[in-house]
Amino acid sequence: MSEQIAVLCPGQGAQAMGMGRTWAERSAAARRLFEQADAMLRVELGGALSDLCFNGPEERLNRTDISQPAIYACSIASWHGLIERGADWTIAAAAGLSLGEYTALHLAGVFDFETGLRLVATRGRLMQQAAEASKGGMVALIGADEHQAREICDAAARGEVLVPANFNAPGQIVLSGHASACERASQVASEKGFRATILKVAGAFHSPLMQPAADGLADALARVALTPPSTVVWSNVTAQPHLAGDMELLRTRLVEQLVNPVRWSQSCEALTARYTCECHELAPGTVLRGLMRRIDRNRKVTSHDEPDA
Repeated sequence: MSEQIAVLCPGQGAQAMGMGRTWAERSAAARRLFEQADAMLRVELGGALSDLCFNGPEERLNRTDISQPAIYACSIASWHGLIERGADWTIAAAAGLSLGEYTALHLAGVFDFETGLRLVATRGRLMQQAAEASKGGMVALIGADEHQAREICDAAARGEVLVPANFNAPGQIVLSGHASACERASQVASEKGFRATILKVAGAFHSPLMQPAADGLADALARVALTPPSTVVWSNVTAQPHLAGDMELLRTRLVEQLVNPVRWSQSCEALTARYTCECHELAPGTVLRGLMRRIDRNRKVTSHDEPDA
């Protein structure tokens, strides 16, 4: 009998030059997945996606329009590699951080690999364009809860956009908005005794400044056929499972995700309260394992950044 597990799927920020290379070298299934991605996006990217994953350059891999399809492909390649190497698992639940929600939905059978890759490539391109068109930024806030984070936003916005964008773990919140508002938020947070760090990101993700990207993503999702998920998948927007039979609502939630906060901490709290099975983090990286230590230190997460991890 197969073991039930919860799968955690990384989002943007987990990318690193060399990601997925060892999986492709040691697993024929993972290698085939990368080859499939290369064939699909070669013209659009002007080269192989796998080459960008394995060899960079880093500044290009870190672009939103590259990192999103790269992480999606790498995560699913690692999953295929794990199954090929004998993992006898049944996914009881899946959750993904921002972009990772698409990986989770693919694993639940909502769309095939090719459809998901096209969606995340479109999503990344639209977010890159929205970022370049707006003068946005993000700031990491350490030590505050949601109420305190919103107070900082209210004090620093001064008519500009500034909102909580990521609830990564208790006491670890990211704010997003106009770059000048982020600078003021850093100062206000320091005055209130919190630690704040301006992040090196392309734009104000998960804020109203991403509305043009959300509009474009809505058009792309409307043209895609979705299948009800075969397992529980958590929504970043609600921190609750997607309703299995309502594909229009699922589309709406994916669009809303671009302009609303990612409630990762709350999602993991709900998931671990509901399921006692082991959690496995797909490649690349170990970001989600680190966040889980802050969310629920009693819940073990096994990361699969490398085949032998």
